[in-house]
Amino acid sequence: MKNTLLSLNTYNYRRGGSDAVFFDHQKLFQELEWNTVAFTMRHPKNEVSEWEQYFVDELEFGNNYSILQKIVMAGKVIYSWEASANLKRLIQHVRPDIAHAHCIYHHLSPSVLNVLSEAGIPAVMTAHDLKLACPAYKMLNKTGVCERCKDGNLWHVVKNRCIHDSLAASMLVSVESSAHKLLGLYKKNLDKIITPSQFYRTKLIEWGWHPNKLVYIPNFIHYQSYAPQYKAGEYFLYFGRLAPEKGVDTLIKAALMTGVKLKLAGTGPDEKKLHRLVPEGCNTIEFLGYRSGDTLKSLIQHARAVVLPSQWYENAPISILESYACGKPVIGSWIGGIPEMLKPGETGFLFETGNVAALSELLQDFESMADSRLEEMGRAAHNFATSAFTVDRYLENMCSLYQSLGVRFLN
Repeated sequence: MKNTLLSLNTYNYRRGGSDAVFFDHQKLFQELEWNTVAFTMRHPKNEVSEWEQYFVDELEFGNNYSILQKIVMAGKVIYSWEASANLKRLIQHVRPDIAHAHCIYHHLSPSVLNVLSEAGIPAVMTAHDLKLACPAYKMLNKTGVCERCKDGNLWHVVKNRCIHDSLAASMLVSVESSAHKLLGLYKKNLDKIITPSQFYRTKLIEWGWHPNKLVYIPNFIHYQSYAPQYKAGEYFLYFGRLAPEKGVDTLIKAALMTGVKLKLAGTGPDEKKLHRLVPEGCNTIEFLGYRSGDTLKSLIQHARAVVLPSQWYENAPISILESYACGKPVIGSWIGGIPEMLKPGETGFLFETGNVAALSELLQDFESMADSRLEEMGRAAHNFATSAFTVDRYLENMCSLYQSLGVRFLN
């Protein structure tokens, strides 16, 4: 007889960081010989799953839908009866010991949490973003970091068009969040919220969550699959989405100011805008497009340092752990959970968010820094990652949490 883990997420493919955690978490428990059951949305890119018959219909913002389809989807965003009914059928077929939700907001909706609560299945959720506090899950709009809704007035979401700078989307999400808050769908039905950073735990408390509901469990990295390369490289590296919240424009401006070599690995909505920042004929800044797997690892291994210039409340970036695992120091902005993952002067350095001059000064410092010093920082970074962010520590914390909610481990 085996324990069963039910994992809920929007997508059943690796679309982003939260989806990677969704898959990696399941794999860890499969290795403990648990049965793992997935409940997600149908999508053309999904991995094949034996549970597909229970998945909900695709709902993608931005697609070209008819007026009627949009009305139906708007209802699903607030409360998905389809997700509720399908999940009921699924748990009649297989009775999970614990349910672990990841990103479920608009596509599955918290209707699934009602089902779990009524069935007496303990439910936890990993806070990959700040949606449990703020309707705009990044706490970011065109004016910058925003916490105007902290007092409970969600009209600010509409006033500032916080969702994709769209009035319609912002109105829908404002109504959605107001309904969820009024009904207490998250607070009443979730037993625990897992925060991968202390910053997110503190921020959720500031926004009204009870401290007893929140558990800090840091992310992990399979550092054995990375080969550290401590030798200092000749270029700085950014890898990730090319999106407004990532602050890549700050990095490009700082790199141009200092003349250092910079490689950018990634794609995203800001790609064309960022290209325009680079003067024609400039040969020190290179856009590489999307990179992953061994190609990305090699880019990290041969960098001088990795730069994370984010301008939103980052949670606990896996990119920092990947850099450390490759033996590279990190230059990060002083925002969100980044500072708690960096030891200034030991594993990297921090700079004021959005401050081009401060970042350019750091880039210049790293450029002129002795290779032996960079190698020393790279070793310290690797040691930090392989001691504080291990699989064993993550599993120990997660299993303790599950057991505290009444799960009896059967093997």
